[in-house]
Amino acid sequence: MMKRMRTQMTILLLAALLAAASAPRVLAADRQKLDRSAATALETLTASNTAAKLLAEQAKAVLVFPNIVKAGFLFGGQMGDGVLMQNGYPVGYYNSVAASYGLQAGVQVFGYALFFMNDAALAYLSQSDGWELGVGPSVVVVDQGMGKSLTSTTLTQDVYAFIFNQKGLMAGLGIQGSKITKLSN
Repeated sequence: MMKRMRTQMTILLLAALLAAASAPRVLAADRQKLDRSAATALETLTASNTAAKLLAEQAKAVLVFPNIVKAGFLFGGQMGDGVLMQNGYPVGYYNSVAASYGLQAGVQVFGYALFFMNDAALAYLSQSDGWELGVGPSVVVVDQGMGKSLTSTTLTQDVYAFIFNQKGLMAGLGIQGSKITKLSN
């Protein structure tokens, strides 16, 4: 019975990921909504987190994914669309997809922002055919403790990541792969 349930959940999750991956990309009307959502999310993050505010002031660009949806039971997946912002204006649209396996269960919605601190990291994002986290420029996930110690002189990495606005319940431990792909304009 349990094995059958796991098989059904796995098939359901894979079908959902396949449907999401083959869905039409962000339409023009949706882009305006995504632009507003990303700008609001970044504004909220920088207003409530001094490290994010410092990074935003120094960054060459910020890639904001305001709503990532993550779900899983043993096998998991997450996806969402984001906006690359330079000088406060949207300059590109991206999709983030991740898959995971391990002891996990639940559903969660969250946002994340990637602060690109130098031209090389930004160029890699633009020139790569899909950017896998963990490949290419070094990425540092900023936690509360680290965030308090960041200053303009300690900013040494290519990309800093913040996860914010987590809602829902997701627990687990697993292995995850994530890919960010530029959407056609």
